[in-house]
Amino acid sequence: MEIYHGSNVSVEKPLIQTTGFYKDFGFGFYCTVFEKQAQRWALTKKPRHIVSLYEYNEEHGLNTLRFDSMTEEWLDFIVSCRRGIRHNYDIVEGPMADDTIWDYIEDYISGTITREAFWILVKFKYPTHQIVFCTDKALQAVSFIKSYAL
Repeated sequence: MEIYHGSNVSVEKPLIQTTGFYKDFGFGFYCTVFEKQAQRWALTKKPRHIVSLYEYNEEHGLNTLRFDSMTEEWLDFIVSCRRGIRHNYDIVEGPMADDTIWDYIEDYISGTITREAFWILVKFKYPTHQIVFCTDKALQAVSFIKSYAL
């Protein structure tokens, strides 16, 4: 499977990121199967906008969590990760909580909207995807192909 990463540099040797803000699926190396999404990620970076392409060969024996769609379990997992609670998965894959969806999640956490209202709001969003490699063992399944500038 081909996957993409958006950054301000070409990332030939991916590393697990363990600093900065808590992300949807915790710390790790984030990619997507959607090239346009990786391009959007790259465009938020400065001073350059680079998309890197990889081959991902699913490895057996890795502790993988996959969300095929936005579900109650997906929402609870993202809330947990965004609060800094760590998990033990090598790879986590599923829809992304982009800035708009994250605003809805924050509203849900604060009690501004109900869980039911959250689901009504997010059902109108375009499809997203992310796969995060959370361990060095998981990164062994990723091979750099090329990168290009936008």
